Amino acid sequence: MAQLIKLQDYVSRYEKDIYHYPAQYIRLKKKNWQSVKTAFESGHLLRDFGLTEPSVIEEPEQPSKKPVIQLLRGLLKRGKQSVEPMEEGHLDEFIPPSEEESFLNTFTTEPKTIDDLKVLFLDNLFDFQLKWASSTLWEQSRPNRHFYYDDALKYFLQRFPDTYLVLYKPIFLVKKAPVETDIILISPTETWCISLLEGKEDSVFQYSKERFWNELIGKTQRKILNPLIGLNRMEQIVRKLYEMNSVDFPIHKVILNRNGFIDCPSVPYGIQMIDKRNYSQWFAQLRQLSSPLKHVQLKAAQALLANSQTAFLQVTEEELDKEDDSKR
Repeated sequence: MAQLIKLQDYVSRYEKDIYHYPAQYIRLKKKNWQSVKTAFESGHLLRDFGLTEPSVIEEPEQPSKKPVIQLLRGLLKRGKQSVEPMEEGHLDEFIPPSEEESFLNTFTTEPKTIDDLKVLFLDNLFDFQLKWASSTLWEQSRPNRHFYYDDALKYFLQRFPDTYLVLYKPIFLVKKAPVETDIILISPTETWCISLLEGKEDSVFQYSKERFWNELIGKTQRKILNPLIGLNRMEQIVRKLYEMNSVDFPIHKVILNRNGFIDCPSVPYGIQMIDKRNYSQWFAQLRQLSSPLKHVQLKAAQALLANSQTAFLQVTEEELDKEDDSKR
């Protein structure tokens, strides 16, 4: 499962220390999978992890912080009294193992097979990724609940290897103006700037050099904004940030349509058009990459994270007091 290092303008744990969290995520995933797999094979899954009724997510659910509230309050006081308050990246050693070593929630259904278990495990992992992509120990954003049901977001996280880093609709400041982009996928060897172009099943998008393209759906058609406009702008932003930070890393531009077709007799230079006809080959190529995390990959990610927009609320001692009281 790929790692969600940035979601729109939400505060991300990864932007605090990109050289620490990707490796920690891989370790946590392996450890948690082994735990749940062992419990399943021994017949103790429900005993160890429980079963709850599925419910509609009205607000992003945050795991209980009760075990660490006293710790955080103490560290906040220490920070006020010390000339050199501790940085967040150094706090991991103070976090109780139960808080960071396990991300497993109770299951909404009982898995009958190992494949069922994998699906439920990935759903748990998806929620955990949203937590890391919208909060740190000291800061918190409120992600829109629709991201919990975003099929495209789930696709990019659940279908690619652990060593892929995903920025999903990140917002960059260009000449002090916020610019929302589409999807940036950073593999250990290259960067993919992806414009997701999908409509009705088997519809056909007609390429044009003009401002709008047509989507043909049977005998009807509708106009859409030319996806190359946003794709080229996204690639220019990424390339500029790489140059500013001395990052030498290949960049590819892709228009991706998994469930339909793109009618483009002559593909523009430097653009890949991926549709239903060549999607399987492209997807297999990316998934087969077995390279571990690379330093230049993390450096590239840091260059993008450091120049993306972030909005969050600071966790204060008063808020910790309120949360502590609410749990009593």
